[in-house]
Amino acid sequence: MSGDLASAAGIERPPWPVRRLFPLLATVVMAAVGMAGTIWGPRYYGKTAWALPDDLWGTLIAAQRLAHLNLAGLYTSPTQLVSLPGTAIILVPAIVVIDVTGLRLGLPSAHGAYPAVWLFAGPYQVAISAVTLFAADAIAERLGASRPKRFWLAAAGATALWNVTVRWGHPEDAVATGLLLYAVLALAESRTSRSAWLAGAAVAVQPLVLLAFPILAAVVERRRLAGYLARAAAPAALLLAAAAAANWTATVHAVTSQPNSPAIDHPTLWISLYPHMSGGQVAAGPARILAIAAACGCGLLVARRWRAARPARTNGRPGPEALEELLWWIAVTLALRSVFEPVMVAYYLWPPLAVALVAAARDWSRLVPTGCVAVVLTFFSQVQWRNPWSWWTPMVIGLALALYFARIRTGEPGAGAAPQVLPEPGEQLAADGAP
Repeated sequence: MSGDLASAAGIERPPWPVRRLFPLLATVVMAAVGMAGTIWGPRYYGKTAWALPDDLWGTLIAAQRLAHLNLAGLYTSPTQLVSLPGTAIILVPAIVVIDVTGLRLGLPSAHGAYPAVWLFAGPYQVAISAVTLFAADAIAERLGASRPKRFWLAAAGATALWNVTVRWGHPEDAVATGLLLYAVLALAESRTSRSAWLAGAAVAVQPLVLLAFPILAAVVERRRLAGYLARAAAPAALLLAAAAAANWTATVHAVTSQPNSPAIDHPTLWISLYPHMSGGQVAAGPARILAIAAACGCGLLVARRWRAARPARTNGRPGPEALEELLWWIAVTLALRSVFEPVMVAYYLWPPLAVALVAAARDWSRLVPTGCVAVVLTFFSQVQWRNPWSWWTPMVIGLALALYFARIRTGEPGAGAAPQVLPEPGEQLAADGAP
């Protein structure tokens, strides 16, 4: 829409690579530094084996089985897949190249300390994970953030993204968060159907974004809400149904129990409240239901505020504070996962940090401290402490600080009054950005 308005006004928009220069540079740098760090970094610690993200290999095996139409093996050992099938789908293009080139795919220990497949799989997972950097830049452009602010956003965002991709090998979290951000941008442009499909694709890749759905539902026009939710539910429902039809027992067990190991990862204060499974694992599924319930409470608060603010418009155009507040509440709901998890992993912290950075992109006084907290948490979270008080507690405090810095403060333009709602279909927005 904004591109059409720019054309109508006789303004020639820069080429896409120029407009998205900062996320492009951030992606290239992150891939180069990440590969160098995994291949040559261990030498500084007296090791020779590459420092590879262990979790990625099981997902690659799941993607290979999916590419070979072996749906029954999607949730069986050694894939360790507990997310929805979209997690494997996004890696299928990599598997096609791996199969064509004749590279051997397996767990790193099975093929030595230097698996050649990493030379392709590493840059590929960084490239698809960068969708969240491009989505963040598109929203920052729409908010009217200056190019220096967008540079800082890309730099801080890429640094934090290292935790998800290079360190832990979970590109599905980044892809899902990026699709969610694009869904928010589409909603802000009155493209309700497009927003629903993007949000549905995000859920199909990683259902953690379900925590944001109560906030999205709060700002969608009521008469369109049923259709929005139906479209958003369709991709995940179809993929899950196909996997369950192929292997019901393995699919249901993996998706509903969501096992995690406190011996490997970080136990939290809630660990004694949730079911313990064989092998010392804990079922994280019930905790995530609790987080969704808390997110629904946030959605009710936002719905009351948004509906009450409906008359507050200027020529039918909402100010950027409406989009910022929507993003901030989404960051809050995504943070609820870390609050209620019985067992935490460092990369769980990333999604709310990524969205909080975007919410703060318009103002240096919010963007800089939020970015600093995100970077500090990214690296501090890698410590191996197992005590909940020494690891989980400072992590949650850090998330709270990031959200505190990212919020619209009292006294800023538009912060004192109730936020203006997102536009109804057909309404125009200022031409200050585009996806």
